[in-house]
Amino acid sequence: MDAELKTAANDLASLVEQSSRALAFTGAGLSTECGIPDFRSPGGLWTRNKPIPFDAFVTSRAARSEAWRRKFAMDESFKAAVPGRGHRALAAMVATGRLRGIVTQNIDNLHQDSGVPGERLIELHGNGTYATCLHCARRYELGWVREAFEAAGGEAPDCSACGGPVKSATISFGQAMPEAEMRRALDWSVEADLFIAIGSSLVVHPAAGLPVAAKRAGARLVILNREDTPLDGLADRVIAADIGTVLQSVVERLGIAGPG
Repeated sequence: MDAELKTAANDLASLVEQSSRALAFTGAGLSTECGIPDFRSPGGLWTRNKPIPFDAFVTSRAARSEAWRRKFAMDESFKAAVPGRGHRALAAMVATGRLRGIVTQNIDNLHQDSGVPGERLIELHGNGTYATCLHCARRYELGWVREAFEAAGGEAPDCSACGGPVKSATISFGQAMPEAEMRRALDWSVEADLFIAIGSSLVVHPAAGLPVAAKRAGARLVILNREDTPLDGLADRVIAADIGTVLQSVVERLGIAGPG
């Protein structure tokens, strides 16, 4: 690790040590080292598959069928993904009380897989590892959806209980954000004394408003991201470096180990 990167990691570790209500906010950049590409970068998911808006999914069976076709194709590419150094480092900080919790934009379940308990995690954009009925909220495992999809010749299945559309439990373009999760995330943000934004482009609203709310409430703001963000000028510290390397160094500096 070069001197500049070591200094940045030491600075972040010191801020965590000084904090009593630190909060992590994570985006797609955290999971890229796990083999899951982000959305906006060249070669990212959106450059290859234009997102299907929520209203189209609801009103068009053809759109639902195409959404599931894409979902299953992407899942084949990413099913071997496991938590990376950054996930494990954050889980260690949660387990040892260094972090109050994590607010994430990610849908890959890797925070849970790293050992972060549900009560210490807020998923703003849902979770892509299961599905729900949009009418009655019944949960479906992806294996059931895929079996029904393939049995129907590639046609999206309906809920077996009420006949409603079954959708991956993620938030699509045009779909309302989960109110309870947003309220909790805002509460955690304004109560934080240290807000660490990690691997997020900080352009997707309303989630991108959380670091602003934290800063206005008096928190120190640290942004750890490989690329520039619109909020860099607001931050107390910007670290433009490899996320896994920095976070692993932070937990080593803190002398802590992860759960389990």
